[in-house]
Amino acid sequence: MDKKNRHNHLAISSADTVATLMEIARTLASPRELGEILEQIMEQVSLLLSPKAWSLLLRDEESGDLEFAVVVSEVAERLKGVKLPKGHGVAGWVAENGHPLFIPDVSQDERFAAEFDSSFSFRTTSIACVPLKCHNRVLGVIELVNSLDEGEFQEMDMRVLTTIADFAAIAISNEHALERVRRLVITDDLTGLYNARYFFEQVVYEVNRARRYGTMLSMVFFDLDKFKSVNDTHGHLVGSGLLAEVGALLLSQIRSSDKGARYGGDEFVVLLPHTDRNGAMAFANKLHRAMVNQSFSAGCGMELMITGSFGVATFPDDAKGSDELIIAADKAMYRAKELGRNRVCGAEELGSDDGVAI
Repeated sequence: MDKKNRHNHLAISSADTVATLMEIARTLASPRELGEILEQIMEQVSLLLSPKAWSLLLRDEESGDLEFAVVVSEVAERLKGVKLPKGHGVAGWVAENGHPLFIPDVSQDERFAAEFDSSFSFRTTSIACVPLKCHNRVLGVIELVNSLDEGEFQEMDMRVLTTIADFAAIAISNEHALERVRRLVITDDLTGLYNARYFFEQVVYEVNRARRYGTMLSMVFFDLDKFKSVNDTHGHLVGSGLLAEVGALLLSQIRSSDKGARYGGDEFVVLLPHTDRNGAMAFANKLHRAMVNQSFSAGCGMELMITGSFGVATFPDDAKGSDELIIAADKAMYRAKELGRNRVCGAEELGSDDGVAI
């Protein structure tokens, strides 16, 4: 195929471009999940520019790594979810510099990461890559790959691709903004844990799920021993710093599937899905030891030692519903305080006169 025919093969008409951009605009206006929106946008890219392979990679704000989020190629299943280190390859260069890049012959460009072709038995010859930018922040990249027998990307292709990338960036930025709002609504400002309102919703959800699938669910309820004396002696600023540190300690101890919350004041609670009584007691004892062994600075350069009283309850052993599970764990925690504080007490240690279903 000569150069002229290759150009005709990839040339895009104004009518096609307008139709594509209108379709993308309709997609952005529809109530869809971000993943579906991005796939729809990239489908339009594929129809318009006919690349041999294409991918959309999202950038991790903290590490700068890129992850293949949407991939269409003969090796798509193996590529999806793969991460590129910060600045690696053509995509990494574009993400770090924020400028589009067209490379007609990758063999002549040192930025091309040839190991991917070797790993996936794929031959890359031409690449067009544009950043997904919104408010001067690079959120990811779109990368198109062509073989020489299919022709090279033209300058017009790059302009259209950049416009489409702007649409995709808007969708990603909107999703990030919504996620930040959602996090603010469900998060306790001081500790970074979930707030009580969201936690109550999750208890109901997890109890219903455990009942449906016949699994066990446990809860650990604890508060800080003699926390009032910290406020009285050192002031509320130190007390708030201490609560924030306890929240950080709790977050460091739980699994990704667990849910930790500040219940109120100096009370904390943890929901442990798929966890029986023994597992919950082991977790509570581990957290108890971590608290005893840690010296807290309260964010003020002080050195404070604090202990906690822990109560553990399990569904369906100690409770038949979400409210009963909270009550059982709460009563077990108060039993630990009655026994002298600084210990773990299980709901099975409560008597029937405590008014808890056991």
